[in-house]
Amino acid sequence: MARKNLLEGLTALHEEQAAVVSYPMRGAGKSLVRSLDELAKQADKYLEGEVVVEIEPDLVEASFVQDRLASDNQDVRDLVDAIRLRGQDTPILVRPHPLREGLYQVVFGHRRLRAARELGRKVRAVVKSIDDRAHVIAQGQENSARANLTFIERALFASRLETLGYDREVIMAALAADASAVSKMMSVTQRIPADIIQAIGDAPSIGRERWVELSLLVGKASNAVRLHQIMAADDFAELASDERFLAIHSGLNRSSRAVKKASPATKAKWAPEDGSVVIEMQNDNKGFSLSMKARNATRFGDFLSRNLDALYERFLDETNKGD
Repeated sequence: MARKNLLEGLTALHEEQAAVVSYPMRGAGKSLVRSLDELAKQADKYLEGEVVVEIEPDLVEASFVQDRLASDNQDVRDLVDAIRLRGQDTPILVRPHPLREGLYQVVFGHRRLRAARELGRKVRAVVKSIDDRAHVIAQGQENSARANLTFIERALFASRLETLGYDREVIMAALAADASAVSKMMSVTQRIPADIIQAIGDAPSIGRERWVELSLLVGKASNAVRLHQIMAADDFAELASDERFLAIHSGLNRSSRAVKKASPATKAKWAPEDGSVVIEMQNDNKGFSLSMKARNATRFGDFLSRNLDALYERFLDETNKGD
């Protein structure tokens, strides 16, 4: 039996809105968007042909699921400057607030809303009545299309959706990610405590594999003390987000590879007065080796071999007396 259209809630518009967009999302594998271009086109369809209205920013609340770690960075500053100069080119998508009459809730466009609020302007928006499931899928897909969420922000978004009770198919559709990618996201957020992720931040230059590596390092109990020391350093909070990640990664990586420093190997020689045998000895803390040269080497070696039991008993007697 065909599965329910994951985006059918997006077609529940106001009565006066006639446009209905179809989004075939049948089955986990087939529901994934194959390229960012396709995803961007699909995101644009949420707004296509709809009436754009202007709303006071104070009437719009954030989405019920957070998708960003950085509340203010250079991208936000650049967006504010751009809207100040040429206005808001692309409307945001909001829905009537599900619990508070007269208010709205952002589906996507949080940074544009923030810019409008900061500039003291109304925000240009499209209003659609959609359910929670369609809301999170639209929110995730728009962010994926614009490629402006970092890996860890996407991972946290996936984790929050799972906490809210959404199944993997919805999460995969929202993030345009396959099952393997979503599993890696979940593993990272499960191994690294939320407060550590928050302390690191969005880490815009750090990709999936580095985060997976860090999660394995943080997950080692032997690294707990070192992790605390790194994060408690006076200059840690002053670092940029990428630098905070690298400070923890490199610090724990060195810690996990650390081995006890071995003493240097010692070498010695012994020979009787007649020089008929020369014995070379080496102790490298892993073992003791002995080799013999000169004319009596073979015969003396045979002698030692025949008397090893007696020599070892003598060694034990002297050792016990010393104790």
